[in-house]
Amino acid sequence: MGQFSGVCYRSLVILLFLGLQFPATAARGSRSDALQHGTSGTLPHFLQEPDDAYIIKSNPIKLKCRARPALQIFFKCNGEWVHQSQHQSQEHTDQGTGLKIREVMINVSRQQVEDFHGPEDYWCLCVAWSHLGTSKSRKATVRIAYLRKNFEQDPQGREVPIKGMIVLHCRPPEGVPVAEVEWLKNEELVGSDGNIDTRADHNLIIQKARLSDSGNYTCLASNIVAKRRSLTATVVVFVNGGWSLWTDWSACNVRCGRGVQKRSRTCTNPAPLNGGTFCEGMSVQKSTCNALCPVDGGWGEWTEWTVCSAECARQRSRECTAPEPKHGGRLCDGAALGTDNCTGGLCTQSLEVNSDVALYSGLAAGVVTVVVLIVAVTLYRRNQSEYGVDVIDSSALTGGFQSFSFKTACQGNPLLINSSQQPDLTVSRTYTSPICFQDSMDKELISQEPSLFDPLPDLKVKVHSSFMVSLGVSERGAEYHIQKAHPQTFPRGLAPDYSGVGLEGTLRGRREKTLLGPLAPSTPSRLPLRTAGVFGHAGGRLVVPNTGVSLLVPHGGIAVDTTWEMYMVINQEDSSSSTLSEERQEVLLSPEVTYGPLGLDLSCPVAMTIAHCAEVAADNWSIRLKRQTQDNKWEEVMSVEEESTSCYCLLEAQCCHLLLEHPGRYALVGVPLSQEAVKRLRLAVFGSADNTNPLGYSLRVYCVDDTPYAFQEVASAERVRGGCLLEEPKTLLFRGNSLSLQLSIQDVPQFLWSIKPFTTCQEFSFSQVWASNQHPLQCAFSLERYSPASSQLSCKISVRQVKGQEQILQVYTSVVECEKEVVPFFTQSDCTITSQMGSRAFKIPLSIRQRICATFDTANVKGKDWQLLAQKLCIDRNLCYFARQESPSAVILSLWEAQHQDTGDLDSLASALEEIGKVHSTHSTSSRTSTQTTTGTTTRTTATLGRSTEELDAEFT
Repeated sequence: MGQFSGVCYRSLVILLFLGLQFPATAARGSRSDALQHGTSGTLPHFLQEPDDAYIIKSNPIKLKCRARPALQIFFKCNGEWVHQSQHQSQEHTDQGTGLKIREVMINVSRQQVEDFHGPEDYWCLCVAWSHLGTSKSRKATVRIAYLRKNFEQDPQGREVPIKGMIVLHCRPPEGVPVAEVEWLKNEELVGSDGNIDTRADHNLIIQKARLSDSGNYTCLASNIVAKRRSLTATVVVFVNGGWSLWTDWSACNVRCGRGVQKRSRTCTNPAPLNGGTFCEGMSVQKSTCNALCPVDGGWGEWTEWTVCSAECARQRSRECTAPEPKHGGRLCDGAALGTDNCTGGLCTQSLEVNSDVALYSGLAAGVVTVVVLIVAVTLYRRNQSEYGVDVIDSSALTGGFQSFSFKTACQGNPLLINSSQQPDLTVSRTYTSPICFQDSMDKELISQEPSLFDPLPDLKVKVHSSFMVSLGVSERGAEYHIQKAHPQTFPRGLAPDYSGVGLEGTLRGRREKTLLGPLAPSTPSRLPLRTAGVFGHAGGRLVVPNTGVSLLVPHGGIAVDTTWEMYMVINQEDSSSSTLSEERQEVLLSPEVTYGPLGLDLSCPVAMTIAHCAEVAADNWSIRLKRQTQDNKWEEVMSVEEESTSCYCLLEAQCCHLLLEHPGRYALVGVPLSQEAVKRLRLAVFGSADNTNPLGYSLRVYCVDDTPYAFQEVASAERVRGGCLLEEPKTLLFRGNSLSLQLSIQDVPQFLWSIKPFTTCQEFSFSQVWASNQHPLQCAFSLERYSPASSQLSCKISVRQVKGQEQILQVYTSVVECEKEVVPFFTQSDCTITSQMGSRAFKIPLSIRQRICATFDTANVKGKDWQLLAQKLCIDRNLCYFARQESPSAVILSLWEAQHQDTGDLDSLASALEEIGKVHSTHSTSSRTSTQTTTGTTTRTTATLGRSTEELDAEFT
């Protein structure tokens, strides 16, 4: 390039020299050049400048430059002159002006562009010379064109409701030049209109979706190099179903009397399309109707005969008014006017004779009627005197009754009435023991309700035969006079039941205050949900009765000569809105439990047990422990699946055992990981008489979370209402598939019972059941007997989740018996125990506990022996928590105590210690001495577990 510049410079010098040597010749040349190139003072003007270009694959590009007037044109690329040999020049004269036009072209290859490494893109420009100077063209950049294969963002398929907005995002692959984007729908180009916009940053936006907008959409990116297609996105525009208007009520299905009429609607306004939801609710409604029965007409009485006319004729008439024909009934048959002929002059005499006959006939009929009434009254009084005499029942003097039987207390489910036995219709009365007493509860009940065991007062009762009542026959009643019975007439815990027996005399007005009314429950209508106790160095246990919630304070947790008044409370307020996170779709799986006081200072963690309702057999839940902070917000303490050093969680099928160090309010929440997540529901059916209708009966079905606390709320409410549990509660596995829960009553005897319309099938939505948050859901079925003699009710209630599990509650009960008895609700054997202090609160005797801790807390050649103890007791997860405790073995035993508080079985602990002894007996000789010591201690401990707690404590003391 430098050589070329030198050549040009020398050429210019030679021209100047020739011009000086030959002025005339130069002058002539100047004039001729001026004529050819234009007037003086004209710089080169570019008619064509080089354009920006892209190299496609390996094909070189051409850069052109054209100017006039121009002596020479050369390219300059990236600041360096292009060699003359690489130029392709052409020259011609403009016919209009006579000026010379010079055109130059060069080739740029891919290799030249790739070899250039500069701060900017590869560029070239033209430089044109004339007599007066030079001109430069614009810079033209040369770049290598390409388009990558993968899109930076592919469009995603969507399902949108009709008239909803559709936004499909697309980011094309990187390329030079930048790729342009087009959209294809079912392989056809999509254009922009008032509803569809394809120009918004490569995205496709449909303002209001139509059914025709459903299809497969593809994003197409292209530039001068290639075209690229994105993944196909399927768009489905669905329509949710809507109900049409109700049709008119149909005609009553019977022509006379009580019937049914119905109306219907269809899910066609609009009909569900493309997977839209079906209409919720009933498509058919039924209503009772009363069709007016036709009444046939009937003749009234004849009027008196008219006076005999001169034609010896008389008349009388009657009307069709007894009754009048109504509602399409038939008219009266026969004549409305009667005519009779008189005979000559005897018409008047005959009339008088007939009148006298009628008078005497009426008198005779009256006398006969009076005589018949007198005879009837006499027979009735004689009959009454025969069966109405008061009888002194001698058995009442000795405390006995004509027939009775005793049912064993605490037999089966104490909540259940008539669970397995059919009602005995062969005896006049059955006396049962309705309460399962326990220790101190006996004395408390006896002191609170002395009327249950006091001698019977003088009273007069009327006993009916239950066998005759069941047949629907009205029989005579026999009256019995019962005197005061001896106080020891009935065994302890049993009392006579007079429910349903009619009272005579002075006690009739006090029926609800005496033995005849339902027995008021001896426990409060709602069980206390707070318990407290004073604990010292010996520790103890707190239990909230019948809720599945307990707290174990380990021995030695409280300092010597120090006592704490500790408490446990179950929150009954609905605080789920603050507890649960809607974004994470959390579900409350347990009650919210608080233990304290807040300033509690313990040297080791307490063990809290909380019942939950999650089905944890499959890994479909993510269960977390939450705690309420001082500003009433909830924070996550730990996840059950993760390891933590702040607390410990042992999750079982029915409950969760927690090791906690900080007092406060805790709760278990769960996040369903799939639609296969299952929540356990407890189903129960209760029954009671309808207070507003003597023939009515109400069945109430409850669906609650399967925790003792949730069911206890139902039991408390039914205790107040006087309800009877009619079937053993059952468990239903409710899946998180967004489908509802349906309840229906079936097999009701149609000739004996009627059910209130529109109540045979009822439904709970999925959100009601899934987010019930320990609160019961209730639906009721109202039934009515056609006759008071119908005392038996048998039916079944189906509870099922749509596309899920179904449970059948079989109801068989005697309505009369259920009205006579009120059953108290005790669902656990320890229903009266709320706190235990000292050694009685623990299954493992104190001496054994101390020996185990002294043995396994010390290290041996195999490391920490408490790890082997945890492994044998199946508590070998999250061992880092126990490692930071002062006595890991003591904390492990506390967790074992909480885990086995109901069974109290020491066999598993003894078996674990025996296995550990066998393991240590196989150690190498180098550790034989320490092993013998450990084995001996373990063997002695295992043998000692078979002795009673009192003997061991006495020995230890």
